[in-house]
Amino acid sequence: MRFPVVIHKDPDSDYGVTVPDLPGCYSAGETIDDALNQVVEAIELQIDGMIQDHEPIPTPQPMEVHQQNSDYAGGVWAIVTIDISKISGKAKRVNITLPERLLTLMDQYAAKRGETRSGLIAQATMEFIATHQELIN
Repeated sequence: MRFPVVIHKDPDSDYGVTVPDLPGCYSAGETIDDALNQVVEAIELQIDGMIQDHEPIPTPQPMEVHQQNSDYAGGVWAIVTIDISKISGKAKRVNITLPERLLTLMDQYAAKRGETRSGLIAQATMEFIATHQELIN
């Protein structure tokens, strides 16, 4: 999953990073690189907790949606990629059958976004579950 994040810095403080799609998820670091590395860990921990609590994982909104919010005015925007297939426990190998054309499209899409096939499948599944929660209850 790719999450837009906003980086901000007040005088005499570290760089702060806020994740608009995950309320309460934020991090900080002495440098921008450090702050971005720290926010990846913060996102992973928050998503892991949501999975364990059986909460839906929100689908990240486009950055442009968040840029309209005055709370983030003056911030610098970035995108961080999270491989949710590695979150919440041990990965388990499964054997599935897919049409070759679909598999090719999946691999091309994942590669363009810097993701893995497993991560893409996990993300698509979580997004489907989040938007079809009534099927689970």
